[in-house]
Amino acid sequence: MLDAFIRHPFMSRAGAAALTPRAFVEAMCRVERALARVQERAGLLPAGTSAAIETQLKVDAFDLDRLGTETADGGNVAIPFVKQAKALLADELGDYFHVGATSQDILDTALMLVLRPRLEAILVRLGESRRHGVALMHRHAQTPMIGRTLMQQAMPITFGAKVAQWLWGLAQSEKRLGEIKAHGLFVQFGGPVGVHTGLADNGPSLMDALADELGLTRAILPWHTDRQPILALADALGAVAIAAEKIALDVALMAQTEIGELSEPAGTGAGGSSSMPHKRNPVGCARIRAAARQIHANVAMLHNVGAQPMERGLGEWHAEWAPLVDNVVLAEGALDTLSVLLRDLNVHADAMRHNLKLTGSAFLARPAVAVLSQHMGPERAEHLVNDAIRQTTTDPRELADTLLDQPDVAGAVDAGMLRAALDPLANTGASQALVERVGRALAAM
Repeated sequence: MLDAFIRHPFMSRAGAAALTPRAFVEAMCRVERALARVQERAGLLPAGTSAAIETQLKVDAFDLDRLGTETADGGNVAIPFVKQAKALLADELGDYFHVGATSQDILDTALMLVLRPRLEAILVRLGESRRHGVALMHRHAQTPMIGRTLMQQAMPITFGAKVAQWLWGLAQSEKRLGEIKAHGLFVQFGGPVGVHTGLADNGPSLMDALADELGLTRAILPWHTDRQPILALADALGAVAIAAEKIALDVALMAQTEIGELSEPAGTGAGGSSSMPHKRNPVGCARIRAAARQIHANVAMLHNVGAQPMERGLGEWHAEWAPLVDNVVLAEGALDTLSVLLRDLNVHADAMRHNLKLTGSAFLARPAVAVLSQHMGPERAEHLVNDAIRQTTTDPRELADTLLDQPDVAGAVDAGMLRAALDPLANTGASQALVERVGRALAAM
């Protein structure tokens, strides 16, 4: 497999190292041990049964290669896992192992267990990114730049206000994923057709007890073909990907040679080109966007297989596993890069100032006319301002200086007041107030 070249560069190394076949078998063992404990406490198994199973069911005794080979025959790894597990147990324990469970119970619950630490890691990275972003936002609360709409220059904002937008999107995705991690990782236990066959009225209480034993959320019903828990997790990861990709896209656009307002730090990658040594590629942004694009596609796949037939999916359930696991490791990988990007991002305020003048300060026409109109007729004021703006398209001076070259202006308007009124920072709307507003909201998280 070419995973090291085409998949792993966009994934978290820690996540990929943690989600191994051995880890998944250990999770399935945890589910079976917990099931035996709650059934013994309920009086369904003889005393001492769960301790014996705990002692004899060891992950190192499983033949992982054979599990992989036999998975295709059974359609999922839980089937050969149960077969090997029973072979490891003493004969008298065989009838007390996997009681009332089906393969989907073990596999779905094990997935929740192995993914939970990765969701915790993602939330840690989201918190780091938020904190680094807050410092960046406050540092540039008064750094004016041009705002852009439809990829064209529009009106001034501050870079801090742009970062505030980034962070609020990221914070919303953090909250959404945090709620899933806290309340949306459900136990799965329903037996062959989701009605606890063979357990009579004990089934629902055992399902709750198993959830408590494993630290998972109690389910109202077995969710064998109700895939809302998976869809909620997938959508939360998709929201994280969108928030991270928005930041990466803006940074990459602002890092273009012709714009030069931002550049990636060294920590996100060397950024070199194989054939053009003058280039400094935004490789960190590329990694984030590549991971996000894969996450989006996988979310679509998970929605595509969300409606599953009858009481057990016919290929739809099986198609969930890879995209769900990949999305977790891809999101973690994207945030590994994003945290460094926000911590060490290079901001070129001089380039931002320079780019504010590219349209001849036309965005300052309205405040300029408003100031001059206080001292002369509005028509005269508009004429002088339009003439000055035409001059600034070829002479990149401040609009106030160009206006003050006109005797009518110099003799009527206080120079300091005019320069203050036409300072781009004075025309960034509520940028600074929005920074403060977002700062307060993020501090409360």
